[in-house]
Amino acid sequence: MSKQAYDYIIVGAGSAGCVLANRLSEDANNNVLLLETGGSDKSIFIKMPTALSIPMNTDKYAWQFHTEEEPFLDNRKMHCPRGKVLGGSSSINGMVYVRGHAKDFDEWEEHGAQGWNYQACLPYFQKAESFYLGNDDYRGGKGPLGVNNGNEMANPLYTAFIEAGKEAGYATTADYNAAQQEGFGPMHMTVKDGVRSSASREYLDPVKSRKNLTLVTGALAEKVILEGKKAVGVQYSVNGKRVTAKANKEVVLSAGSIGSPHLLQLSGIGDSETLKAAGVDVKHHLPGVGQNLQDHLEFYFQYKCKQPITLNGKLGLISKGLIGARWMFTRKGLGATNHFESCAFIRSKPGVEWPDIQYHFLPAAMRYDGLSAFDGHGFQVHVGHNKPKSRGAVTIKTANPTDAPKIQFNYLQHQDDIEGFRACVRLTREIIEQSAFDDYREDEIQPGKHIQTDEEIDAFVRQAVESAYHPSCSCKMGEDAMAVVNSNTQVHGIESLRVVDSSIFPTVPNGNLNAPTIMVAEKAADLILGKPALAHSPVNVATSNNWETVQRNSTI
Repeated sequence: MSKQAYDYIIVGAGSAGCVLANRLSEDANNNVLLLETGGSDKSIFIKMPTALSIPMNTDKYAWQFHTEEEPFLDNRKMHCPRGKVLGGSSSINGMVYVRGHAKDFDEWEEHGAQGWNYQACLPYFQKAESFYLGNDDYRGGKGPLGVNNGNEMANPLYTAFIEAGKEAGYATTADYNAAQQEGFGPMHMTVKDGVRSSASREYLDPVKSRKNLTLVTGALAEKVILEGKKAVGVQYSVNGKRVTAKANKEVVLSAGSIGSPHLLQLSGIGDSETLKAAGVDVKHHLPGVGQNLQDHLEFYFQYKCKQPITLNGKLGLISKGLIGARWMFTRKGLGATNHFESCAFIRSKPGVEWPDIQYHFLPAAMRYDGLSAFDGHGFQVHVGHNKPKSRGAVTIKTANPTDAPKIQFNYLQHQDDIEGFRACVRLTREIIEQSAFDDYREDEIQPGKHIQTDEEIDAFVRQAVESAYHPSCSCKMGEDAMAVVNSNTQVHGIESLRVVDSSIFPTVPNGNLNAPTIMVAEKAADLILGKPALAHSPVNVATSNNWETVQRNSTI
């Protein structure tokens, strides 16, 4: 067993780990080790935005986790892929850039994450991004992460979706990541110069040559090494060879919402009875490890399209070849977008403080994973209830690091989540039936007009929903008995050990998770280095409960 020594050891070169590797190694005095189980992210299928379904469903680039049978989804086992490649899930995701609503982060602070309200987080969102329209009080213009609007809604169906929202009585928003999330408007994506703007490309690639940064790929972390209640290193294996790396300062887990709690448990940190049952020696009883697991569900609301203007007409080999060739030579065209170029955030019912339903509009009728498409022209909106109350857990099964943990989300366990999806069906139908779609809309493909009653909707949802691939909150930040890390991202009761990734979110934000994960890592880097926090941004955001205004035409 070989031994090495570093100041900081970061486990996981994903969205958070790449940020930390960059920021912690800025000081040449810090010797940093970054461990990643996966390998290179230079595949064309990772770089080309339109190929997004390929890396997510490729064993080489993703952990192909599956849940246990989900009891409230007709016992279906749900796919839960996580990045296993440089850049982590930012190298396999749909590239949608959503920060979340301002109230999501105020909610974090209400749950005990002091210093993580919206005003405190906004400067780190700005620090991370380079927005294609430039910086202002809300957006960043000089950060590593490229954010734009793809082909700027060239397909008329994108605009029709926004217009339909207006006709249904909803607000519009020019920038849902700025002063007003609520409403219909253009959607943003992490694409720069026509190429996926992953955490690896933007944070890690520019600093790989630093002499004080060591990157080891193909490295499976087996456990955090503890001396008493202090983390002093990491044991990992590469090509069957076991290595012990010593951390003179800190160990930081950035293995994601599945990997980080699992690694804590493998290290003897977690609920004592759970660890004993798995054959792991208990080093520190911390019952919240793996608990509080949350995710977003979504389904596709699909319609036939009267006009031959959808992406369904671009799925043949010749069309795909032409799209790929144009992208290869120019980095432009349909290859340079994820095709989610308009969106919306609305409220499911009166009394909801901020939006809890999210839409991604797609000018095609097909599965997200690319395995099947409607035979003909069609369009769809991905819709989901984004503030779930159901909670699950990530639980170690055995002491073998190569054995996947048990993953159970308990999707739709809570009645409010069931009712939220009923609203998704009824409100979406009302929106798409507005006159803005009259020139395009034909028959409803899915759910189908025959799905009307609560019972029919519930049965459809149980069979149709899929994960939106936003697992989070399994090592939540806070001070209560079930919190895993404190507001400084330090593991409760263990010295020199932190968790920095989406697992530490107290609650899941209203939106996609890559943007807030990168923000968390930017802010955590300052905490680790003892730097003063960036000055709070005293900006105004639209948070008032104006259901009566935005729903004035609703018949639901």
